[in-house]
Amino acid sequence: MLPESIQLIVVTPERQLLRESVVEVTMPGLDGQLGILPGHAPLMTELGIGELSYRTSASSQPVVLAVVSGFAEVLPDRVTVLAETAERAEEIDLARAELAKARAEKRLSAGDSNLDWDRANIALQRSLIRIQVARKRHSVLVESR
Repeated sequence: MLPESIQLIVVTPERQLLRESVVEVTMPGLDGQLGILPGHAPLMTELGIGELSYRTSASSQPVVLAVVSGFAEVLPDRVTVLAETAERAEEIDLARAELAKARAEKRLSAGDSNLDWDRANIALQRSLIRIQVARKRHSVLVESR
């Protein structure tokens, strides 16, 4: 018989961000989103930059985190995410993320031949996902009023 929930653990080098029993997890793989339900086949995967969302019950609203790179181990009863960075929506400073986006776009458009393009592109992607996650939380708060 399949388990009804799975343990979701999200860890960064600085802290354990989350340990919660959930019924569904969606996370960014390198080539697209991965959907995980209780009883999923075991796998190891590399994470991309994007949203990790989860539900604590079938009827609950998804909770969204911004994650940047790392690895995930999926077992039938547990998902362990080892992320380079991960942030809850309420931890994201939207103004700061928008400034980081503007800086990254400026660097990329300057045409500097000494620019580390990969690093600048990752900075842009990270700022964009942080903005997206923070805005989703804001829209949920506005809708619930």
